[in-house]
Amino acid sequence: MNKFIFHLAFPVENIEDTKKFYADGLGCKIGRQTANSMILNLYGHQLVAHVTVPVSPSQVGIYPRHFGMVFPTLEDWQALFDRATSAGLKFHQSAKHRFVGAITEHRTFFLADPFNNLLEFKYYTHSEAIFGASEFDRVGDTIG
Repeated sequence: MNKFIFHLAFPVENIEDTKKFYADGLGCKIGRQTANSMILNLYGHQLVAHVTVPVSPSQVGIYPRHFGMVFPTLEDWQALFDRATSAGLKFHQSAKHRFVGAITEHRTFFLADPFNNLLEFKYYTHSEAIFGASEFDRVGDTIG
């Protein structure tokens, strides 16, 4: 188990579709649940889905709101990409290989859950770029 565990609460419309996407699709383990909430284990981190009506409207692009994971190996990233593809999960953005040759080089893909929540999954070629590479003035895609 991680020494520190990240926690994120997010809105969903119903528990049944939450289970299908997060447990069946992504492979999250289900923890406690009620008719209006569910705890999920996403790679050792706690996600808590709360039924909220109405749910948030969908975003046009990937900003400002999304969440996800940074994987320690390309194989881990690829395994989830393959799982999401096989499960027929909805891709908001297909897999990309970004900033090739730069310290910030990484692979990424975005999924959209049934409730307009966007999830990003990344693998950095150079792990120091996850929190470092502060000499670079670019974070994400250019908005515009």
